[in-house]
Amino acid sequence: MDEEYDAIVLGTGLKECILSGLLSVDGLKVLHMDRNDYYGGESTSLNLNQLWKKFRGEEKAPAHLGSSRDYNVDMMPKFMMANGKLVRVLIHTDVTKYLSFKAVDGSYVFVKGKVQKVPATPVEALKSSLMGIFEKRRAGKFFGYVQNYDEADPKTHDGVDLKRVSTKDLIAKFGLDENTIDFIGHAVALHSNDNHLHQPAYDTVMRMKLYAESLARFQGGSPYIYPLYGLGELPQAFARLSAVYGGTYMLNKPECKVEFDEEGKVCGVTSEGETAKCKKVVCDPSYLPNKVRKIGKVARAIAIMSHPIPNTNDSHSVQVILPQKQLGRKSDMYVFCCSYSHNVAPKGKFIAFVSTDAETDNPQTELQPGIDLLGPVDELFFDVYDRYEPVNEPTLDNCFISTSYDATTHFDTTVVDVLNMYKLITGKELDLSVDLNAASAAEDDE
Repeated sequence: MDEEYDAIVLGTGLKECILSGLLSVDGLKVLHMDRNDYYGGESTSLNLNQLWKKFRGEEKAPAHLGSSRDYNVDMMPKFMMANGKLVRVLIHTDVTKYLSFKAVDGSYVFVKGKVQKVPATPVEALKSSLMGIFEKRRAGKFFGYVQNYDEADPKTHDGVDLKRVSTKDLIAKFGLDENTIDFIGHAVALHSNDNHLHQPAYDTVMRMKLYAESLARFQGGSPYIYPLYGLGELPQAFARLSAVYGGTYMLNKPECKVEFDEEGKVCGVTSEGETAKCKKVVCDPSYLPNKVRKIGKVARAIAIMSHPIPNTNDSHSVQVILPQKQLGRKSDMYVFCCSYSHNVAPKGKFIAFVSTDAETDNPQTELQPGIDLLGPVDELFFDVYDRYEPVNEPTLDNCFISTSYDATTHFDTTVVDVLNMYKLITGKELDLSVDLNAASAAEDDE
């Protein structure tokens, strides 16, 4: 271990593994360490007995739930946008060869007390039961505007500068009602609160285009994909990538202590009496607690069920977003469900998560609106964890710290954090201009 590295990465959460893979591909000499004896950190995947031990303190789960090893329960469950940045990172790094993905069946939203399918195109808007007949026509026109919008072609802008006009003002041009604005902002553009309404509309329009493009990519019922056997496969795939490019991995390294020189710059990491020298450290907040601050809590419920979520067309995998306004909250609530169709549970079993930012001291009660959508559950577990963000100045100490995972059940914010960190570490943008269709065709040919 007494060597010098360009970067030492601490923690094998998904963000850290993606970064160690990207840095290794860039030719940096990387050492990757974790205090745990397993991959994934906070975003690990548990079998049933591990889940039971974590939440019930007992070694074995009841036999009627099936074989423990048939369960892969993600601790940070998130779907991927089929055309999104994470998929581009996977293709850019060729990590797709280590993983198999399957489309997610359904994308739903909770509006006016009901679970409804999210329409995302003019055709779907006309079929949707979310809106009355006149609202459908208005929404169809808005979706048509978004679909046709091309930044390079002013003819498609309709005289509107999306980088100056707010989302609220753009939507007002089409006369959409509050509930329509709600589902578009939260279930299509995937904003987690209403701040976007007062910001330039460009971001919301591009998010809506991404949703529609992702939906079209697999011709399925949702724009999302998810790996077979769950997300636990992802950190390991990036770890393999790093190893292929010369990265060194060490699990089960206790008390990884980050060392600093007299100027306050990182100079190495010590574990078990040995110090590895380095120029930069990349880590999750738990490795440098004095350089982060708490920014909130996430509350979540994990359910094992024997049926799909009601009112989702018997979807074996589904996301339901409950916009803040529909619940009288400050932040959205998310329901995620996956099953044996993605090999994360035995046949006939479904795993559901309900998650949200905790706004009170009684998170179990806060989660109830989401739990109520699940129907009967076989088992229910509750969990609350703190979220942290870095407060250090990386240019001064060369420490690059990720932000804790949020309550969302999609990868939008996770990838933004990774790409921002990559730019801070390397001084350059990651080139994600890959041709997704060509990549898909190449995969199909193999």
